[in-house]
Amino acid sequence: MTTIPVAGVGVTPDALSKGRVAVLLGVTAFLALFVYYLIGVDEGMTSLFGNTMSIHEWVHDGRHFLGFPCH
Repeated sequence: MTTIPVAGVGVTPDALSKGRVAVLLGVTAFLALFVYYLIGVDEGMTSLFGNTMSIHEWVHDGRHFLGFPCH
């Protein structure tokens, strides 16, 4: 069964407005930096989550795969 496109239905210019693009880029950049922090920076004494190595241990093998030294 095929569908026939309906006139007036589709992507509108509002879907890609400058404000929406700015918000999406901002959220994406924040999430990317947060993941980078968790994998590459969070270690023991410099941890934002207390003096613990739990996050380090969860991502330990991934750190080595991505080239981050940790010991």
